[in-house]
Amino acid sequence: MLKVTNTPLENVVVIEPPKFGDSRGFFSESYNKSRLEEFGIDIDFVQDNHSLSSQVGTVRGLHCQAPPHAQDKLVRCGKGRLIDVAVDIRKGSPTFGQWFAQELSFENGLQLLIPKGFLHGFSTLEPDTEIIYKCSDFYSPECDRAVRFDDPDIDIDWGLSDDIVPALSEKDTAAPLLKDFDSPFIYQA
Repeated sequence: MLKVTNTPLENVVVIEPPKFGDSRGFFSESYNKSRLEEFGIDIDFVQDNHSLSSQVGTVRGLHCQAPPHAQDKLVRCGKGRLIDVAVDIRKGSPTFGQWFAQELSFENGLQLLIPKGFLHGFSTLEPDTEIIYKCSDFYSPECDRAVRFDDPDIDIDWGLSDDIVPALSEKDTAAPLLKDFDSPFIYQA
């Protein structure tokens, strides 16, 4: 049976699809719209993304897309292991600037639902880690936004040992701190 667990951040949930296995391997229904609707999750996903990070300590994020192309994301790990992070950036939210992290792996099969109004990022804990995620809107370069992954005001635990230097893109290295970021999202109770 599908399991959905709330997190301290409103509408960010951990999803655990059932897995059926025997000596040959396993089967898991990784996405079923009608099953999610039973939990009040009614999102039309329009794009699937698949990314490979070859080295441990690759950090991608913190990213979001601004309206009118804001995205809900349903994230899972296809191979390896990663820490997946959501940060609330809805102005006026009681949890603004707070984060939630979940380890996603091929073995645990967990998924993280990150709604619009949250930054998303991840760090890889094993070589050749694959992340697969559904998006509710198409990628739009002009709506792409980012915040520094190592912002001291957010202080995310990326699950990396002190001897690992995070591998970042130029875009992520140049991203602003949250205090310098004008969030396009407004909290609505």
